[in-house]
Amino acid sequence: MAAHADLARQLDGYGLTTVQVHYYMPDHPSLLQLFVMQQYDIAPRFPELGRFLDFWRRDIEAVLHSVQVAHQHLIGPAEWRAVDGVITIN
Repeated sequence: MAAHADLARQLDGYGLTTVQVHYYMPDHPSLLQLFVMQQYDIAPRFPELGRFLDFWRRDIEAVLHSVQVAHQHLIGPAEWRAVDGVITIN
């Protein structure tokens, strides 16, 4: 059933968001650690990401260094282009 929920979210305008979070390790503040996740979210507001970052700031001791976001709508209009020529298949 998860596939149906994912499709429903995409039809509602959600796209796949990949997030890279660099943060300082609590026990070793001079070291950076990387956390990567993917989730469905709506660009450009990113409400799901906002909730996640609020959770991070509130409940996780690690201090954020930077957050990088990539987003792609998976459902959209079909792309096509005109091609000059004829292909013959025997």
